[in-house]
Amino acid sequence: MQATTQPVFFKQGPKPFSLLLIYASLSLALLLVDVRWQILQPAREAVSVLLYPLQWLATAPVSAAHRVSDFLVSQTELQRENRKLQDERLLANAELLRLNALRQENEQLRHLLATRDAQHGKGALTEVLYDDRDPYTAKLVLDRGETAGVKLGQVVIDPLGVVGQITRIQPLTSEITLLTHKGHTVPVQVLRNGLRTVVYGMGKENALQVHWMPLNADIREGDELVTSGIDGTYPAGLPVAKVSKVDRNPGLAFAQVRCLPAADVDKHRFMLILDEQRALPPQPPAPEPFTPKKSRKKETL
Repeated sequence: MQATTQPVFFKQGPKPFSLLLIYASLSLALLLVDVRWQILQPAREAVSVLLYPLQWLATAPVSAAHRVSDFLVSQTELQRENRKLQDERLLANAELLRLNALRQENEQLRHLLATRDAQHGKGALTEVLYDDRDPYTAKLVLDRGETAGVKLGQVVIDPLGVVGQITRIQPLTSEITLLTHKGHTVPVQVLRNGLRTVVYGMGKENALQVHWMPLNADIREGDELVTSGIDGTYPAGLPVAKVSKVDRNPGLAFAQVRCLPAADVDKHRFMLILDEQRALPPQPPAPEPFTPKKSRKKETL
């Protein structure tokens, strides 16, 4: 009888432990050789090139999430910084405007002080509180009144010339009528030749005008008009106006002379009230009325 043999279902080979030792020895030897001579560097580079797409796909979601997060954070920070810079710019602009206004006021005050010194120190600085409530009048309300020694008729000037005259006083405030007020008059003379005349105000929005000027009068465009001082109210020599137009129409009896105020009557905040008033001699008494004498014939009859 022949002995039966069992079929071989599994391939016989080295045991797993033996294979582990073999592969571990090979790996160790390969590591030592690679450390010494770098023989696997080309293989690593090739493998890294082949695996780069897989690495990019694996890290793409995370990188995209980081970029979106950074973008949102950056936009928020930029908006916050932009808002902060805009607020600082607005504050800086407001501060610059305030400093410019203060600088202009200081310059105006220096000019007024110089003008007061030129008037031998006779004058009081005043500040404009507001315009008169009537829009059809050219008047201003000042912060000095009767308690500060303000009197009716005092002249108000700015660094450029005459502004107006005190026409109403109260205990704490006073009212000034500007040159441009309709019907306001100022005795003046032409600085160039001494020709005397009177300047009339024509309204808040209109220029000044000289009335009753003969056609042949020696007055021309560009002439400067200063106070003549003959009324005892305005000191002599203060700038009042400048002739802007002279119309000598032969069909009219008088020349049409228009002027512009020398002072900035509606711009300045601070002004100077002059307290110099010249005392004029009293006016001569009025003559006695004329009475005709009776004729002698009537007496004899």
